[in-house]
Parts: sequence; C-alpha cells; structure tokens
Amino acid sequence: MTTLDLTPDELLTTTRTVRKRLDLDKPVPMELIRECIEIALQAPSGSNRQTWHWLVITDAEKRAQIGEYYRLAVEEYVESSGAAGRLYADDPDRAPVQKRVGSSVAYLGERMGQVPVLVIPCLTAKSLPAGNQAGLWGSILPSAWSYMLAARARGLGTAWTTLHMKYENEVSELLGLPEEVRQTVLIPTAYTIGTDFKPAARQPLDEVLHVDSW
Repeated sequence: MTTLDLTPDELLTTTRTVRKRLDLDKPVPMELIRECIEIALQAPSGSNRQTWHWLVITDAEKRAQIGEYYRLAVEEYVESSGAAGRLYADDPDRAPVQKRVGSSVAYLGERMGQVPVLVIPCLTAKSLPAGNQAGLWGSILPSAWSYMLAARARGLGTAWTTLHMKYENEVSELLGLPEEVRQTVLIPTAYTIGTDFKPAARQPLDEVLHVDSW
C-alpha cells in the first residue's frame, strides 16, 4: 500500500486528532484497516500476553447506533465545566485554540455515525484491580496509538475519544462483547480531506520537563 512521504519525526508530530477533515463519503477498504491493525499488533504488551481484540465496525446500522450514543455523550460533555471549549478561557493564547477544539468535538458528535469505519481496541480483563491498572491499560493503549500512526501514514484520519464510554454497556451489548472484554477507546477512521497536517501548538518543553526531581 502506498504511504505518505513522511519521516518518522514528521509522522509522530503530524498525527492529529481529525474531526472536521474526515471524508465521510469515501469508502475505506477493509484491507487497509487490516494492514494498520497488523502494524499495531507489534506494539508492547505486558508480559507478552497479547490479550487484545479489535472491533472494526462498518455496518451502517451499528455505526449509526454507536453514533447516537456518542452524540448523547457529547451533548452532555460540551455543557460541562471540563469541556475542551471552556478550558483556559482567561488565557488569550490558549482560549482560541480550545474554542476550535470544542467546535470540532461538537461537529464530530453530530457525525460519528457517518464515519465509514469505527475501530474499538479492546482488552480481556476479568476484573479491574484496584492497584496497578497502568500495567493493564498499558498493554493496549500503545497499540491503539500505533494504529493511528499507521493510518496517518496511509492517508487516513483518526480521532482518539472515549466519550462513548458513558454508554459502555449499551455499546458492548450492541456489539456482542463478552463480559470480560473491555473497550478502551473509540477511533473513527476515514480518509482525510487533504493530508497537510502540521504539528500542534504545545506547552514549551522547559515548562513540563523535570530532571532528577520536581
């Protein structure tokens, strides 16, 4: 499969959360999704257990139903004090960025069910221990990010979102998940409108870097 001409650093710094620039009309070949997941399976897995599973939803009715759950969750989220569009309202540099993020969240909230492919990486876990859950989720989240990187390299856009988890049980029932299989993230996947993504504005390194102690 042809990939974009990106260096590793360019790939890592331009894999954005894509919402408004997802092409909702162009079909995505399943073989392309399989290729991205095949790459994702090379990510770290705690003790090499590889207890991951990948749900790929292309059925229009199921996508629409997940989209409706997502819309309801977004509707509540955008009115909350922690919504992206409400953060850093007093910061003249960050406030405009946050408003754009909030706008794009609302946009995708109305269109999630129209995205051609929805991907949900899952992890088998009979229980969620009170202790080191970082080790548990660390066995699937790097793989999910690898999927998004592989998708970007192939001209696909993705978004990392967990808002649908407010309806985790309903989505699990819709998709027939066994009780011990846990959803981790919802990744809408589509071709992008243009591929000219750039690095995002981030906090300066020296504001967040701590060497040897806080």
